[in-house]
Amino acid sequence: MFLGALIDAGVPFSVMENAVSALGLEARLVLRRVDRSGIDSAKVDVVTQQGEIAEIAHAAVHQEVRAGHDQASDHTSDHAHAHNDGHSHSHEVPHVHGRSLSVIQEIIRNSDLPVGVQTTALKAFQLLGHAEAKIHNVPVENIHFHEVGAVDAIADIVAVSAGCHWLQTERVVERWICSPLNVGGGHVHCAHGTFPVPAPATLELLRDLPVYSSGIKKELVTPTGAALLRALDVTASNLPMMTVLSTGYGAGSRDLPGQPNVLRLMLGITASATNSEDRDHSRSKELVGIIETTIDDATPELLSYVADRLLAAGASDVYRTPVQMKKGRTGMQLTILCSPQKAAELQKMVFAETTTLGLRYREEQKMILSRQFVSVDTEWGAVRIKVGMLDGEVMNFAPEFEDCRLIAEEHGVPLKQVMQAAATAYLVRELRA
Repeated sequence: MFLGALIDAGVPFSVMENAVSALGLEARLVLRRVDRSGIDSAKVDVVTQQGEIAEIAHAAVHQEVRAGHDQASDHTSDHAHAHNDGHSHSHEVPHVHGRSLSVIQEIIRNSDLPVGVQTTALKAFQLLGHAEAKIHNVPVENIHFHEVGAVDAIADIVAVSAGCHWLQTERVVERWICSPLNVGGGHVHCAHGTFPVPAPATLELLRDLPVYSSGIKKELVTPTGAALLRALDVTASNLPMMTVLSTGYGAGSRDLPGQPNVLRLMLGITASATNSEDRDHSRSKELVGIIETTIDDATPELLSYVADRLLAAGASDVYRTPVQMKKGRTGMQLTILCSPQKAAELQKMVFAETTTLGLRYREEQKMILSRQFVSVDTEWGAVRIKVGMLDGEVMNFAPEFEDCRLIAEEHGVPLKQVMQAAATAYLVRELRA
């Protein structure tokens, strides 16, 4: 559905086709137009070497019992894979191991995919693998993907990563926003028993994002979809004020009663970027909300937890400053930066999660450099570089921390070494340009 929405919003189908071809797997994409409750939509399927359409991939753990997901209501199979709207296939075949996470990562790294596409795809798979490992309480090295499902998951994640990379480079998309997520309802069946929707791995990946259920007894957000949202660093929010440039509709496999089974993607420019009165060359001005409170009776562990919760809920930044309070007490000033639209929600969270009895709130203007991402290669993999520019001149650049952290953890190298290598690679790239 994500692939269909990207294509319908203007990403060339060839971008996804070439990305899947670059993997060297016996899989291809098939694009067609379908009607979903009166909405003309793009439908993309992954076709495997066996000629069957591979639906959605769920991670499976090889222990004494293999864990597999099948959301059909009347049977269970260790070798089942299911689409998010209920179309499922069961394969009563002897137990075989699928591809491990490390094997999938090597397939992506050894491909000719652009470094930016590799970065997003590898991050999505790592997030998916770690979520499944936590749920099943096994090392991430023990995570395997069903053989057909693994091909489908690789194609899905890589193709979506390629489409998003095209938007980021060709349309200069800077950030991704998603609405509160309708996860569906009902149950999924697996080798360990029957579990409620959302599946455990999906719920783990969606932690701190707003979710709800409209009552439909189908799985509407899958682990693969949730991993992609996390890999894209989405911010959950209601629809911001924006000028819409294009829209896309990606179709699921079935019609759902009462609502169109589509994923909608909108590409646009936020109001602060289009208002000429709020622009100064390549800088833009926008209002920022500032929430402050001073606390002297909370532990550092509590404040650290609160900071993480605030960031996950949409705060732009959270920082703590030691202060001297009355009667010689040492306290901590908690400062939260956010959009004015998020201020009320975050203020409520501060009251709920801390011991404070009051807080201060104000709005100020901030100046923003125009920003874009570029990808560079290091000896361990691709890293995104955030570049800030003024009148076309680069003023600042910095390696993306999460990209560097994932590489450092995966390869067992110091984080600072990865960040230094990424910065050096960017400087060499600029000198050659």
